[in-house]
Amino acid sequence: MTPPRPTGRLLTTEAGRDLVMTRTFPSPIEDVWASITEPERTARWFASWTGEPGVGRTIRFRMTHEEGMPENDMTIDACEPPRHLAVSAVDDYGTWRLEATLVEEEGTTVLTFVHHLDDAADVGSIGPGWEYYLDMLVAAHAGDPLPDFGDYDPAQKAHYEALG
Repeated sequence: MTPPRPTGRLLTTEAGRDLVMTRTFPSPIEDVWASITEPERTARWFASWTGEPGVGRTIRFRMTHEEGMPENDMTIDACEPPRHLAVSAVDDYGTWRLEATLVEEEGTTVLTFVHHLDDAADVGSIGPGWEYYLDMLVAAHAGDPLPDFGDYDPAQKAHYEALG
């Protein structure tokens, strides 16, 4: 089996650095939107969550594929179904400002994921993690076997360190 290749790009913006990745789904935008917003579907690839969704509200998420299943709060910064979601969280590893933008054309949906990196962010660790989670999303959405994190880290670390 061919190991997954890193796809992320690092862009410099006025606000700092953005890690950008895309994934393509042979599905309507509403179905992909459900995969990134409905708690029973997000649990398949990233985290389950509870709370009342809405812009400015805080939800509680639980990482379903991490050792110990850590929990944290996440604020919904923007939500424009089915095209744009922005969330943020703060934990021991830093500030997480994340965005997902969806565009559909002829039944195919492209998801553009952006992690707005803070100054202390270690892109060498963050990049492989998001590659893994986004590939988890693709696999969960398709009903395929989930990838193994060991195929991403440390294999992709050097690629991301070279970017940043």
